[in-house]
Amino acid sequence: MSYLLVCVGLVLLIAGGEALVRAATSLAQRLGLSPMVIGLTIVAFGTSLPELVTSLQAALRGQPDIAVGNVVGSNIANGLLILGAAALVSPIVVGHRTFVRDGLLLTGATALAIALAFGSGIGRIEGLVLVIGLAIFLTVTMRDNGADEADDATLPLGPLPLTLLLIGGLLAMVFGAGWFVTGAADVARQFGVSEAVIGLSLVALGTSLPELATSIIAARKGQSAMALGNVIGSNIFNIVGILGITALITPLTVAPQILAVDLWVMAAVTVLLLVLCRTGWRVTRWEGALLLACYAGYIGWLAL
Repeated sequence: MSYLLVCVGLVLLIAGGEALVRAATSLAQRLGLSPMVIGLTIVAFGTSLPELVTSLQAALRGQPDIAVGNVVGSNIANGLLILGAAALVSPIVVGHRTFVRDGLLLTGATALAIALAFGSGIGRIEGLVLVIGLAIFLTVTMRDNGADEADDATLPLGPLPLTLLLIGGLLAMVFGAGWFVTGAADVARQFGVSEAVIGLSLVALGTSLPELATSIIAARKGQSAMALGNVIGSNIFNIVGILGITALITPLTVAPQILAVDLWVMAAVTVLLLVLCRTGWRVTRWEGALLLACYAGYIGWLAL
């Protein structure tokens, strides 16, 4: 049964990602928003819903290691696996102005998460600080609606098809990710894997599959700004949104393993992502292969 849940979850994630990219592209045209802004907000938040649901459920069940590990592991997967896979499909063009703005926001969010984690835990006050950071992120992003690149345009959908695709794509990814995580976690527990490692690897990978599907599909369709915006926006939302909202509902403790290693891996991935984006203002295919190799090494270390 667990293996069936994994397979069905993957199918729903791929189908949902295709629908969401099509709807988001059409919505950008109708609202006069750049693909980067849509990727940073609607697509990023939509594909991060599985992380939010999973972390909330884990925290409420008394499994903070899975809740925190899910966020940290998802950010590592987004920066290495997802951006790397998208760059392999098509080189990612980086806009100068959005890189400066969103790079600073991502760096600030990562530094804030590390600072809060090394306190007495992420309680409700810390959660409120993070949610305020989410509000700042949304305000800055929507005010600066600049298009740094011109992606290939398609004819916009009508209001009804657009709404159905948007809602249907999000629901497909939420249910698909949930089933994948449930099946994968059950299989992992049979082999005696700890909750922290499950959160950092299987749960993080499973809840990041919507971002993976969406970014690859966006790159294949020539929507490189949306693919990059999805990765950066998801990482910011994971920290200030998911950790913040979860901590507001129930305070979180951070496992020693995550404090000692994985938070710093997340910080290193953030720095690497920014360096690659700044070098030549694009992420090339060989750089995408480098990112994938780094993720394989990280997962191998977790397995050991």
